[in-house]
Amino acid sequence: MTALLEINDLGTGYGDVKVLHGVSIALEKGKVTAVLGANGAGKTTLFRTIAGLLPCMSGRVRFQGEDIGVLASHKRVEKGVVLVPEGRLVFPDLTVAENLRLGAINVRARAHSDDTLKTVMALFPRLEERKSQYAGTLSGGEQQMLALGRGLMAMPRVLLLDEPTLGLAPGIAKQIFSTIPELLDFGLSILIAEQDVRSTLKIADYGYVLENGLVGITGDGESLVRSPLVAQAFLGH
Repeated sequence: MTALLEINDLGTGYGDVKVLHGVSIALEKGKVTAVLGANGAGKTTLFRTIAGLLPCMSGRVRFQGEDIGVLASHKRVEKGVVLVPEGRLVFPDLTVAENLRLGAINVRARAHSDDTLKTVMALFPRLEERKSQYAGTLSGGEQQMLALGRGLMAMPRVLLLDEPTLGLAPGIAKQIFSTIPELLDFGLSILIAEQDVRSTLKIADYGYVLENGLVGITGDGESLVRSPLVAQAFLGH
């Protein structure tokens, strides 16, 4: 089966500092694929490059067989590659409803924004309750729901989730993890970067472990949980 999203021998970084050194991963349609690794392993750099916020210094980013590595970030969103960034980055001085509407700014999504908004509100009832509230006054968990909802408003085919539970209380993080598989019902595919390895592998169909900008261990979620190398590096045993 041809992968929906393919990253081939990708190298990139910041200025003269190279962070990724020939990373290759693949995301199958309708699946949750995890990118795991410690701080500084290159997860956010990878996601920013896929989204077009960083250039490809070498290698290829292919979506549905097309090389999108030369496209501007907004053109990648139009095609359906959407990033929910680390740290949520909601617009604090706009209301919940206004933040969500901004997610549907691309032409393809704008035509369906009313229906998508209803779907997002049904998925996250708390956002419906807070729709007139300024985003900056929401709790961390509510802001993460808003960030996810805003990403869904863009009608993604691939949703890139960068550290979606970072800084959240354990109970809220658990709620976010339980919601992520439900997002597949939108007909999309998910690439998730996380430090919470155990929780991530419970929902992931496949995973890649980044170490110092390189892909180390790979495998399906169950095999990675059982891997002695993963257990030693991330699970504390």
